[in-house]
Amino acid sequence: MQTPFPFSFPRFLPSATAAPLNRVPRAAVAVWGLALWLALVGNLPLWQRIDGMSGPLAHRVALIAGLGSLLTGAIAALLWLLAWPRVFRPVASGLLLVAGANSYFMWRYGVVMDPTMLASTLHTDTREVRDLLSWSLLTVLLFVAGPPLWALWRQPLVLRGGWHRAGRNAAGALAAFALLILAVLINFQGLASLMRNHKDLRYMANPLNSVYAAVRVAADRLPHQVRPLRPVGEDAALGASYARQARPPLLLLVIGETARAQNFGLDGYARDTTPALARWQSRGELVNFSQVRSCGTNTLVSVPCLFSPLTRAQGGDQPADRENLLDVLQRAGLAVLWLDNQAGCKGVCERVPHAYTNEHPVPLLCPGGECLDEAMLDGLDARLEALDPVRRARGVVLVMHQMGSHGPAYASRSPEGAKPFLPECRSNALPECSHEELVNAYDNSIAYTDRFLDRTLRWLRTRAEHGRNDTGLVYVSDHGESLGENGLYLHGLPYALAPDQQTHVPMVAWFSAGLRERAGLSMDCLRARSAEPLSHDHFFHTVLGLMDVNTRAHQPALDALAPCAAAG
Repeated sequence: MQTPFPFSFPRFLPSATAAPLNRVPRAAVAVWGLALWLALVGNLPLWQRIDGMSGPLAHRVALIAGLGSLLTGAIAALLWLLAWPRVFRPVASGLLLVAGANSYFMWRYGVVMDPTMLASTLHTDTREVRDLLSWSLLTVLLFVAGPPLWALWRQPLVLRGGWHRAGRNAAGALAAFALLILAVLINFQGLASLMRNHKDLRYMANPLNSVYAAVRVAADRLPHQVRPLRPVGEDAALGASYARQARPPLLLLVIGETARAQNFGLDGYARDTTPALARWQSRGELVNFSQVRSCGTNTLVSVPCLFSPLTRAQGGDQPADRENLLDVLQRAGLAVLWLDNQAGCKGVCERVPHAYTNEHPVPLLCPGGECLDEAMLDGLDARLEALDPVRRARGVVLVMHQMGSHGPAYASRSPEGAKPFLPECRSNALPECSHEELVNAYDNSIAYTDRFLDRTLRWLRTRAEHGRNDTGLVYVSDHGESLGENGLYLHGLPYALAPDQQTHVPMVAWFSAGLRERAGLSMDCLRARSAEPLSHDHFFHTVLGLMDVNTRAHQPALDALAPCAAAG
């Protein structure tokens, strides 16, 4: 009895062609049919990108034909390796769904799938997933994955195992590799030039980009799950300022989310998105650092990198293999607390006290279960009082991880009564909004961050004025955002390809008179040096210097405040 034909092509083809196709082995039809579909339909964003390039039409057609043949061979080779009983159809279905999702995000947002993007996706929580869901996504999934899924599952596909199956799979994979090599040889110059001049295209090869990213993520991250972290700052000790202190220091580190310097009022933006911070700056109390670069283009990379002792060039943007800043501060004897209004601390806060706003949502500040950033200020004095009293008496480092301007639901990042820029985009399908509405929604989220920081600074100033702490604040965003420039939206592009909007981030600092005195800081010096280039590489060492924690892990050359501490 013959195995049922998986794609039912004879029903659609003339009867004269049905018999020859029925003599083709069923696995071969399934593999090559899926490979062709994925290479052609699953890569429509890639073909559109190449077709939009300059040059003669014949040249573009040759590039599409050559790259299409290469992708068909590569996908077929992968599918032949998976053509085993109980394996082929589930995995092939997964590849089709991945291809559909990738196509949507490349079409809609210009987002590509590389290892860091996949790792970030795997850490996405339900709130972020909800923000990305739309009817457009379902439509693209049905278009790209629907027809082959229906054909694949319409009738049973029997694949017998054993050496016979292994031989057929090996022969099929060799044929696929032969097609791949032939496509490269025939089109080598054109393809080599294309990949050399448009490096981002390699991340658009769908769904091979996701397969490659999955292998890289597994290879990079799984070993770190079984190996213990390397200790950092085992010699950490508090400096001389603690022996003579009248009040313990309280340093608040605010980790912003998706704020780009280009839309930050203090950084020269035409709109006044930061009026409250501008008032603090005009009084000479706040310093704005205008030339700061992020370590990565997504939270999963940038947040651990911020707290890492390693610079980006040293591997700070790689999965953490050692302890971080919070471990060193805690080892020195300080109290540490992490408050999170985001999708977690990406491993940074695992060994210190931490809490999440959605654990005890504030009714007025957490509509629909998602909290506004001001929820982190609710009951904050009580949270500090609950810390270890011995450590708290020495000093406290408090970290707040914002929801900030996380997209694409920018309108949800600011409350209804705090939207100075209207009308705003309320859709998560950003290209459907006008550019003006999109920018309005994003700018409202920046304006709300300004309001949140203003309330936070007033809380810190009150504690300083009441003699409870010498207080300070450092705010820096984890990465920036694209708002449609060059057809790009959101963030997460490979760092080497990322535009300035995704890597140029805002950073401000405020210190009470007591903290400036104990750290020896000169505000005039800080203001004079505020336009010098800085990056996330400086964060670890700057905080250690500001908190007067002595350790060999502290590198004064990367301490952004050190030159002005000497000046004070």
